[in-house]
Amino acid sequence: MSASSLAGCAVGPNYHRPAIASAPAYMGSPAVAARSQAAPITTDSWWAGFGDPVLSDLVMKALEQNLDVAQAVARVSQAKASLRAADAALLPSASISASAATAHQSLETPIGRIAGAVPGFDRNGQLYDASLGASWEIDLFGGLRRGSEAARAGYQASQAGVAAARLSVAAQVADTYIAIRGLQARLSVAEQQVSTQRRLVDTVRLQYDKGVAAELQLRQAEGALTQVEASVPVLRIGLEAAMNSLDILLGAQPGTYRQTLAAVSPIPDAPAIGETGGPGDLLRRRPDLIIAERKLAASNARIGVAVSEYFPKFSIGGLIGSATTVAGNMFTGGANQAQGVLGLRWRLFDFGRVDAEIAAAKGANAEALASYRLAVLRASEDVENAFSALVQREAQEATLARGEIALTRAQSASLAAYKGGVISLIEVLDADRRLLDTRDARVQAQAEAARAAVASFRALGGGWRGAA
Repeated sequence: MSASSLAGCAVGPNYHRPAIASAPAYMGSPAVAARSQAAPITTDSWWAGFGDPVLSDLVMKALEQNLDVAQAVARVSQAKASLRAADAALLPSASISASAATAHQSLETPIGRIAGAVPGFDRNGQLYDASLGASWEIDLFGGLRRGSEAARAGYQASQAGVAAARLSVAAQVADTYIAIRGLQARLSVAEQQVSTQRRLVDTVRLQYDKGVAAELQLRQAEGALTQVEASVPVLRIGLEAAMNSLDILLGAQPGTYRQTLAAVSPIPDAPAIGETGGPGDLLRRRPDLIIAERKLAASNARIGVAVSEYFPKFSIGGLIGSATTVAGNMFTGGANQAQGVLGLRWRLFDFGRVDAEIAAAKGANAEALASYRLAVLRASEDVENAFSALVQREAQEATLARGEIALTRAQSASLAAYKGGVISLIEVLDADRRLLDTRDARVQAQAEAARAAVASFRALGGGWRGAA
């Protein structure tokens, strides 16, 4: 049943999805489309585009095991129950009751003294009763229908919440995995540099022992070695934290999947991106925007719930059954009973409070509308920022790769020149430092480019199918 047919002639405003002005395309789309010659991948299973089986396996495990996703699924069950309760309020309700009681009357109470004075009074008595009752609130002005409409929108928002949780978890797993590979690569660079610096220290110490090198040169080489060695623990701390974070995303104790990531693997390259669409497409693709829109619809329906309190509430009820003091007389003509009730409830002298409730509902609706519009703007911002980061980080990586090649040659040349006595040790150490910094920066840029691709897919609302 659609929301419009459910609302019918109900009081309060009918919901219409607000029109959101948006640009026809993203500013960064041309640059993203031109960045790679590879075939673009769709956003449905975007993590497969990185070409890393370990990453794909971890994402799939997280989608099955993550506890945030489990909570979102549980919230759907709660919202569905609320919807069923709201729909049930539109229907008649019936109940069956039965009782059998026995009593021994006290003669010391006022009633007992009066009854005891009656000739033939029996202090012992029984009462048997069975009845079927039914009632129905007639929803003349649509308050209950508006409540059902609000519950339905809340249920749809909870369904989109599952998609939002899955999208977030997949993106977090991919981002953390890439961060781990980036830290492993940086750690490898640092360890290689430690090895290089140690060889240099050994060379200078040998020269110092032979009286060829000054003590200052030896101490400078040792100081440079300690600086490089000091960077290793910092990188290990970051790597340990990232691995622990990944385990939590997979719904496991820290250390569970550490062996899976023990073998160093290259940082996955950022894939080409297809189906970017435009900002208007985010309204149906990003689950967080679907959630915001459904919350807006629910708040609109609650205005009708509040407005319905201006009007009287009518209900009808009935009861048929049997009551007697003798069990054998149940359901005989003399024991049968029936009752019909027409009910009226009207907050006739409480309109001041009703006015306040309507004002509060309208305020909540205005807040939900502003929240929805802001969410749409921020969604477009997320895409633009992710696209810009992706393009610029890849450009940075390309520049640093060229610089690394040049500095590698410079390092080899400086070391040869130092051994030949042409340049000082300071110049050798400076060449080593520049190469280390550039190599480390290139690894960081490569990892950040891949993480920007993840952010792009997340901003585009990829990784799920279906709509609430």
